[in-house]
Amino acid sequence: MRSVTLVLLVLLTAALASTASASQLIDRNAGGVKLAVNAKGEAMLTYTAGGKLKHVLAWGGVNAIAPSDARAQVALKLDYSGGYGKYRRDYWKTFGTACGAYDGPDLHWAISGVPSCTAPDGSYWAVQSWQRALPNYGAAPTATQAVWELRLSHWTSGLATLTVATDWAWHQWDHLFGTFNYSGSPVYGFKSTVGGEPLDSFGRNIYVDTFDSAYGAGWKRENSFLAHTGTGAFCYSVNPHGPHPSGKGTRYRATVIGPGVTPDIFWEGLAPGVYDKSADAIANDSIVQLGDKLCRAN
Repeated sequence: MRSVTLVLLVLLTAALASTASASQLIDRNAGGVKLAVNAKGEAMLTYTAGGKLKHVLAWGGVNAIAPSDARAQVALKLDYSGGYGKYRRDYWKTFGTACGAYDGPDLHWAISGVPSCTAPDGSYWAVQSWQRALPNYGAAPTATQAVWELRLSHWTSGLATLTVATDWAWHQWDHLFGTFNYSGSPVYGFKSTVGGEPLDSFGRNIYVDTFDSAYGAGWKRENSFLAHTGTGAFCYSVNPHGPHPSGKGTRYRATVIGPGVTPDIFWEGLAPGVYDKSADAIANDSIVQLGDKLCRAN
């Protein structure tokens, strides 16, 4: 009897999995998404994925903290059994919603027909979905790379700020630079792979897409890169990379996963156009003001 009990406890622990951080990743290629939030401050996501109906209970996290090498970033607790792991019953069957009309900021990548929620305590819950894993340089994605990630966020006030400006690198290549900040402080991590993948719960990649470029018509992934440690700054030149042509487009857009469990942030703007010496000089001054040794004016 003890062995059966032990197996049951292991299964319940797995159902209460909590991932690292971010506008939290819930699932992939989800359809029929519904969001409900009760008076206890819990959220229930109902959706289909992989041909199965799923119910995910979320609680226990809000907003974000500043980068720290002493503790982990804020994260939600997730129960993929729909409440059985937490309450030992099919909680989702009687889960009511107490959502008020959403009066928070507009969110890009929000799912059409799935309203965000103003909870009874005044906090906000929202779901977003976008293709984070697309390959660089406009390459055709595999089925795995093309997935739409379902992401859940919970916050009270104030979103992260992604500031992006454009100029020219070496007087010829389109160049994007800027900062990623939250609550007056830069957002960055402490550890990453050689390829720029964060290895802690604080690091954030900026995912850049290019529009109507040499890669083809419409939006294509150009690249992704880390916000720099200590400053939250970044800079990227849209020049040829190995066998890949320059991904120069008519427009650019950038998406970054929000810190902690705050929403994912989006920017879109025009390409800088034909090189302008005076405009480039002004931009170079702005790059110097970033105070980041990895971003150099040229």
